[in-house]
Amino acid sequence: MSTILVTGCSSGFGLETARTFLDRGWTVIATMRAPRGDVLPGSERLRILPLDVTDADSVARAVEAAGPIDVLVNNAGVGLLNALEGASMNMVREVFETNTIGTIAMTRAVLPQFRERRSGVVVNVTSTVTMKPLHLLSVYTASKAAVNAFTESLALEMEPFGVRLRLVLPGAAPGTSFGDNARARMGMNIPDAYADLAAQVFAGFQQMTQVTHASDVAEAVWRAATDPSCPMRLPAGADATALAAAA
Repeated sequence: MSTILVTGCSSGFGLETARTFLDRGWTVIATMRAPRGDVLPGSERLRILPLDVTDADSVARAVEAAGPIDVLVNNAGVGLLNALEGASMNMVREVFETNTIGTIAMTRAVLPQFRERRSGVVVNVTSTVTMKPLHLLSVYTASKAAVNAFTESLALEMEPFGVRLRLVLPGAAPGTSFGDNARARMGMNIPDAYADLAAQVFAGFQQMTQVTHASDVAEAVWRAATDPSCPMRLPAGADATALAAAA
């Protein structure tokens, strides 16, 4: 029986991914900053562990408690939607600590067991914002683009050891809590000079006809984890697929 560890499972992509793998017979280790036992169905194949990917001790404890795993899904992330002038350096550091360094830390923590067994898969969830420049997302995009580059380079490093790395790139997902989290971090403090631009951006969000659902991401993660022949980058969602085709 295969075992998967998924970060950021309290809601959205991580929660749906954990549910999908559980439904398909895997042992699932669902991690959350604040563990909740009511978000997933009870199962003897489910374990819920606390994890803060920005805390080195928390990472070490979670990986030790998890024991041997076959797949790591780095999904935990935070959003930031603002002009650069409106983003404090503390906000910038938080985004990179979670999205970029947290992903690297978790990957580094599981690589020894994968390398020694000469098997294992790391799936990193980034974003289609890395495929097309967008307004008010410079910091967030940079944090995810760094993960893309990290993943593709590390894939070469780990190939001789039979370890695979893949990227899943979701599109816009208004049905998840990402937007709420991004707005909370933004604090509605977009500088006045960027007010007109922000209004245009928000109006564009309201006009989107193609979006990404959590189930789209879960299916892409499933393919990345189980299909050795899948490409390095997997778009997830109708909008993501259309963007990838046009790129």
